[in-house]
Amino acid sequence: MRIAKKAQAGTMQSSDLMVFLEPAGTLTVTIESTVLKQFGALIRARVDLVLARHGIEAGEVRITDRGALDYAIEARLETALLRAQED
Repeated sequence: MRIAKKAQAGTMQSSDLMVFLEPAGTLTVTIESTVLKQFGALIRARVDLVLARHGIEAGEVRITDRGALDYAIEARLETALLRAQED
């Protein structure tokens, strides 16, 4: 699967996150989080897992996290990926 168009999913409320996707030539993942020092590696691992599961090799992935749990990270990223597919 590839990121064919801009897409987003989520909210900026506490315990949630926003995911922004855009097409790009290479894969870039940027994570901003209120808990980056404590959980940054775990957030990145979960994002990498979902991207690998969907076969994403290129695109810009920006995540703004407000303390979301791992299942919320997966759900928001998968929703954005589905929205980013070609129609």
